[in-house]
Amino acid sequence: MELRVLRYFLAVAREGSMTGAANFLHVTQPTLSRQLKELEEELGTRLFVRHSHSVSLTPDGMRLRKRAEEVVDMIEKTEAEFAVKEKSVGGEIHIGAGETRVMRHVADVIRSIRGEYPDIHIHLHSGNQEDVTERLDRGLLDFGVLIQPADLSRYDSVNLPEKDVWGVLTRKDSPLAARQSITRQELLGEPLMLSRQAIRRTSAKNEFIEWFKDDFEKLDVVATFNLVYNAAILAENGVGHVITIGGLADTSENSSLCFRLLEPKLETSLNIVWKKYQVFSPAAEVFLQKIRKAFGEKD
Repeated sequence: MELRVLRYFLAVAREGSMTGAANFLHVTQPTLSRQLKELEEELGTRLFVRHSHSVSLTPDGMRLRKRAEEVVDMIEKTEAEFAVKEKSVGGEIHIGAGETRVMRHVADVIRSIRGEYPDIHIHLHSGNQEDVTERLDRGLLDFGVLIQPADLSRYDSVNLPEKDVWGVLTRKDSPLAARQSITRQELLGEPLMLSRQAIRRTSAKNEFIEWFKDDFEKLDVVATFNLVYNAAILAENGVGHVITIGGLADTSENSSLCFRLLEPKLETSLNIVWKKYQVFSPAAEVFLQKIRKAFGEKD
């Protein structure tokens, strides 16, 4: 299975037609069709459902698309690392992170690197903890920014110097908005939206669940989410209150939402992590040295 053919396959999957993909790839349609037919024969399965003017993926085609995207991403990442000129440090750094205001500390490091090494380029991938760690484990990311609770046993890490603070994102006309801070008892009976990462029970210690004590099982959880943006839209439309970390949603004067801290205060630590025994590219090694200098390595 050739890399060129995988790229052909991905182009057809993306464009949804042989004609559109052929134009994008600057090859003839018969050549493209023949290559993909040979790919199907090699794999022993149909990858496309062919319609009169379009194509769609079969279930096997969808599985191949996921794997092909990972393979092409990894090869392009490797090619970029080896394309760096010997005279100066350059290349790409791939960083995955969840939603957090603490990313501004990472931004300070990136700004410093860009000032010293203009040939280094940064690629950010946004996702929840499960998404970031999966891509990290597959070698598609060099570093991940993880919000606790998180299992750090497979990684080396540094602690970021600031913590996220939890609270309730709610409509300004909600009775909860009249409170300066909100206790767990005041959340009982209210429709709540919770982060799936925060309520996972895979960690030995989950400070989010522990904050609720025996009341956690009594909560009226109407929805869960992995990223706050869409949850905030649900809150705007009166679906429920979002328990989240601060600074992620618009609570300005023009917004219908406000943010109220939990009482007692609940904070969450964050870590920059990378795989143990990782062999870094020169660019990623620069980032590693910078974060160790800025934040100090975890004991």
